[in-house]
Amino acid sequence: MRRVVVTGLGMINAVGNDKESSFKAICEGKCGIDTITLFDPTNFSVKIAGEVKDFDPTSVMAPKEVKKADRFIHLGLKAAKEAMADSGIDEYDYERFGISAASGIGGLPAIEKNSVILETKGVRRISPFFIPSALVNMLGGFISIEYGLKGPNLSSVTACAAGTHGISEAAKTIMLGGADAMLVVAAESAITGVGIGGFASMKALSTRNDEPQKASRPFDADRDGFIMGEGAGALVLEEYESAKKRGANIYAELIGFGESGDASHITSPSLDGPLRAMKAALNMAGNPKIDYINAHGTSTPANDKNETAAIKEAFGGKENAPLVSSTKGQIGHCLGAAGGIEAVISVMAMRDGIIPPTINYENSDESCDLDYVPNEARKAELNVVMSNSFGFGGTNGAVIFKKI
Repeated sequence: MRRVVVTGLGMINAVGNDKESSFKAICEGKCGIDTITLFDPTNFSVKIAGEVKDFDPTSVMAPKEVKKADRFIHLGLKAAKEAMADSGIDEYDYERFGISAASGIGGLPAIEKNSVILETKGVRRISPFFIPSALVNMLGGFISIEYGLKGPNLSSVTACAAGTHGISEAAKTIMLGGADAMLVVAAESAITGVGIGGFASMKALSTRNDEPQKASRPFDADRDGFIMGEGAGALVLEEYESAKKRGANIYAELIGFGESGDASHITSPSLDGPLRAMKAALNMAGNPKIDYINAHGTSTPANDKNETAAIKEAFGGKENAPLVSSTKGQIGHCLGAAGGIEAVISVMAMRDGIIPPTINYENSDESCDLDYVPNEARKAELNVVMSNSFGFGGTNGAVIFKKI
């Protein structure tokens, strides 16, 4: 089986518009969650989110093209451009370079906007750009056109596990010889009235509107729901020998991934599903010592308790569990983009030998009893790291990266 390595990284989220500023802010425990500005939240029970700030889509697309793509595509293209530049690839075989895109919802703002237009102005006023701007696979479509990538053009739409599944799909493609390089881009922008309203109606979101920067508190006893974030993460994956031959800067090797289904409940997690995903990734990787896990850690009562129990079982008890943290306190839960963003964070943590903190951890929960690196980043030698993602519908993913 061909080896797969990471040679380029990019991300944008609520605390920074590039990977270095984002990662620095995340490690410093800065929080990008605040009152929503993308729509008027006055009449909503939830008024806070982790919005990307000071981002101009014309910085990555021609002005006339911007209206043809929804915001998740704008954000994805921003992260993709950074990852491609970071990889140093300037010449490639177009037919051997593909893309693996991922999003949980896709163009929800466009869907909401054009549904309103249909009801208030009539069918003839629906934008001709509506469908192309909203489809999840158009994330890969726009980016493949930008770079002329003619290899496999894939899309993962598996709720909050989509970004992680996008990575494993890209890795499979390279391992099986379907491409020599794959650009993975996971992006989401669902901070809209219907998006916030829908999750709020499920009682999935925190209502700590008066303390937005303390609202997302993974593994804390007083957690009351997740905070929606938006953003994008991108990784360039390459076949190892090809990357080495061109003298690429290799961040890490992808040595394991695992996928599973709960077959249990559409929104409530099972312990079995996440456990099997982690075990599959560990088995594929040869059961290495894991130094750090970037947890799914959503700040919901059910997920954090369940993930903690699954980690303990996967590693043979609390005393054997790796250090764990969730970075959703800083940037919110970016849904389908979360796995891509958190994979970038995990690889950068290994690069710099630092574990980002779990912020807002103030009161311990007896059901969440691991070392979550509370409130302050911690220096550590990281040689192997894992990133977890779990989604509605009972879909799970885990990826493992190794320093080389």
